[in-house]
Amino acid sequence: MTTDELIEPDTAAPAKSARRGSLRPLLLRLHFYLGVFVGPFLFVAALSGLLYIFTPQLERAIYAHELTVPVGQARQPLQAQVEAAQRALPDATFVRVRPGEAEDASTQVIFSRSDLAASHWLTAYVDPYTSEVRGTLETYGSSQAGPVRTWIDELHRGLHLGDFGRLYSELAASWLWVVVLGGLILWWGRRRPAKGKGRRKLLSWHATTGTWVAIVLLFLSATGLTWSQYAGETVDDVRAALSWETPTLPASVPDHGGHGEHHGGGGQVTGANVDQVLNIARGSGLDGPVEVAVPSGPGKAYVVKQIQSAWPTKQDSVAIDPGTGEVLAKLRFDDYPLGAKLTRWGIDAHMGMLFGLANQLVLAAVCVSLLAMIIWGYRMWWHRRPTKGFGRPFPRGAWRSVPKPVLIGLIVVTAALAWYLPVLGVSLAGFLVIDWIVGRVRARS
Repeated sequence: MTTDELIEPDTAAPAKSARRGSLRPLLLRLHFYLGVFVGPFLFVAALSGLLYIFTPQLERAIYAHELTVPVGQARQPLQAQVEAAQRALPDATFVRVRPGEAEDASTQVIFSRSDLAASHWLTAYVDPYTSEVRGTLETYGSSQAGPVRTWIDELHRGLHLGDFGRLYSELAASWLWVVVLGGLILWWGRRRPAKGKGRRKLLSWHATTGTWVAIVLLFLSATGLTWSQYAGETVDDVRAALSWETPTLPASVPDHGGHGEHHGGGGQVTGANVDQVLNIARGSGLDGPVEVAVPSGPGKAYVVKQIQSAWPTKQDSVAIDPGTGEVLAKLRFDDYPLGAKLTRWGIDAHMGMLFGLANQLVLAAVCVSLLAMIIWGYRMWWHRRPTKGFGRPFPRGAWRSVPKPVLIGLIVVTAALAWYLPVLGVSLAGFLVIDWIVGRVRARS
């Protein structure tokens, strides 16, 4: 199969005319169908991902009144800030607090309420110098995403269609790596350079751009699958089998036999005082931005954890007895299993947080490149049309050119992938059915 066969309109000749013993005809047909049918899903994922990348800056602009404060002389006790927030939200339950790290940052006091969806919170933004509540917002997830970022995030993950909508993003992530690897094999296995004008030029742009961004696209596909609805369960099972799960900190308080006070590492705790707990955590080495979670019930401890996702990652945490101030347990990020570390870094890099602005710019460039490649791909399809309408697919029966041992191996690997990536398997079956129906209709006509 030469480059000319990639460029000239399809004559619908049977694939048996192709060179025997070659995977190229099969890859051409697969790449074509994926471009036509999966391309729109990849386009939406890339476009919504591009919108999400710079939402931290967007939120800082939109919610500047809540997130930033005039710099004052002296900070109020953290407990006083929490109490001010509790007065502003008397119908909500205080669960944790994030002291502002920068001088002009507000303190985030986070509440739960029965009418909120899962992983959604009410956050009060408090001026640390005056204890004034500057506003409240509904936030989402561990990243405390505000309403704008939450809306774009839900658009990217599921088009605001719930679990059904999440199938779109899983479909895109399931096939993206196949599209990328197939495209690389086709481009680097070509017979001669595809130079020239028209479709040849589009093909060169499409393939060269894909080669430059291939590694990042493969990374986005892999990390996207970890969040997916069905393939994500497979990823969780693999991590559990390899003991790569993210460890958790025990937060139960032992029975002290009536002893109620103890001098801990940073101060004395005689009750639920977040200032004392924060001082103890600082004395235990938890620097940088942290979050203090209050005990969830009797017999439970305070949990203080670092929340810095940028490199270097700081995710250490400690459990502190609310009655004695004793540090009950400490969990260091350095002690995480390798798989748990890779998962943490992968998630943060996928969201554009791990390497700051550089991370965002790389992701933005890749998203724009993917959008351009999809547009060029459809344009090439248009160029393949015989006289009018869209171009025909590459010849049917391409599987006949594959050596039988290789074909059997492909079938086995495909079946395994379909089992562990069910959305890929179901959609592949759908492609085959559509292809069969199209073939029958053309044969009759």
